[in-house]
Amino acid sequence: MTNTISTGKKFQFQDFKRADLANKLGRMARICSDLNIPILIIVDGWESSGRGFVIKDLTRDFAAKDFDVAVPDKDDSWDKSYPFIRKFWVNIPKKGKVKLFDRSFYYKLFENLTLSEKEIATKIASIKNTEKALFDDQTIIIKFFLNIDKDVQKERIKELRNSIKKNFYIDGMDDAQQTSYPAYETHFKKLLKATDFPYAPWDIIDSNDRKAASKEALGIAIDRLSQGIERVIRQRKENENTQRSYKKTKSILKKLDLNKTIDEETYQAKKKKLQKQVADLMYQYYEKGISQVLVFEGVDAAGKDGAIERLIKEVDPRLYTVYGISAPSKEELDRNYLWRFYSKLPKDGYVSIFSRSWYGRVMVERVEGYAKVNEWDRAYGEITNMEKEITDHGSLVIKFFLTIDKDEQLKRFEDRERNPDKQYKITDEDWRNRQKWDAYQEAMDEMLIRTNYNPWVIVATNQKKYARIKVMEEYIRLAKDHLEKIHQKTRA
Repeated sequence: MTNTISTGKKFQFQDFKRADLANKLGRMARICSDLNIPILIIVDGWESSGRGFVIKDLTRDFAAKDFDVAVPDKDDSWDKSYPFIRKFWVNIPKKGKVKLFDRSFYYKLFENLTLSEKEIATKIASIKNTEKALFDDQTIIIKFFLNIDKDVQKERIKELRNSIKKNFYIDGMDDAQQTSYPAYETHFKKLLKATDFPYAPWDIIDSNDRKAASKEALGIAIDRLSQGIERVIRQRKENENTQRSYKKTKSILKKLDLNKTIDEETYQAKKKKLQKQVADLMYQYYEKGISQVLVFEGVDAAGKDGAIERLIKEVDPRLYTVYGISAPSKEELDRNYLWRFYSKLPKDGYVSIFSRSWYGRVMVERVEGYAKVNEWDRAYGEITNMEKEITDHGSLVIKFFLTIDKDEQLKRFEDRERNPDKQYKITDEDWRNRQKWDAYQEAMDEMLIRTNYNPWVIVATNQKKYARIKVMEEYIRLAKDHLEKIHQKTRA
């Protein structure tokens, strides 16, 4: 090839028929479906490089019900209202299914020559963490970059412009790349090198001849699936390993004073004033287009929902959504555990409030055995990466952990059983969880220590009135601090 983007390899699959390769790839995909293995195929590259041609061949023998193709809209005005990687997360493949991207999250890196080094580094870190999380969750990831010479691209653009489908195939980016071909070539080469991860490498294919490129993509995909199946089988065996390197060094919960109180007069005097401040702040965030993610975790019966209700009492309900997170549905279990939370992240200016959250992975799923040891053990890092993605977007993240002692929990459980209006709040599961008090305390301690990228606000809630005031005061403090940091950054 005349440009400098090259695999350094010769074509390997030109002696095969495309139909035979497609047939074999279809069989491999059906094996993955039987084994419940998700497959992610990314087809990126130069504009007019033949992505559609290659994707059509890749999918020709896939079972129609087992795959779909995502074509991200180039108009990303809506997506800019969310963290960078969210759009990809809500489109990850189900277990046993194939998801193809005609362009992907990489497109926003490839298309933009004006991104700063910091912006590039931030987006690459996000992509790296996402692909690693999916790889660890037994997804097979295949990434193709279709490479063409400048003269070939010029002829393709001319050909497509004369097509009746020109509005579908051609846009301003084709011409921009043709006009600034050397700059894009340098840009692509740099990005491909930076995102060629061991667990998700790029396969760069000469696409000057579309049929030859298609054969190569089919053959490589067969090899990648074969290797991926072997790797996933090993991963599933390794999942049985219960050994961990983590060593507990301290306990946060044992040192807490849970008996802090305020009197009724102070509570009533503070409550309405604080609720008004909360409402005013949330409206300021709306006007400034800054999203907020508020997480409420804690011991059963610690008063999460009561604290949330008092916090948002005076807030316009159009600004927030409260998500009560329970056991995942079948649809949610079919994807990585973070999928259902990325889909609930708020648009800029709005608030998502989680009564329980992604932290269930390292608490309930850990203690009850719903997740394997190495699954919940690596989740501390995955969760931190997700929260960093949200804060890198400029959003406010506040995490409240509400806790009571064992005797107070018993009193509240018994009160719920006696009160007809509260009986819906107590279940057999609550009583079963209480029998594992020490295990849950240990899990909570480790969570508080290992997921402090966005610091936890720990609230003693043996007295509900004290806890509700504390939550509002801490929200106001942290929300004001965040606005001040943004103001300082804007002035700098």
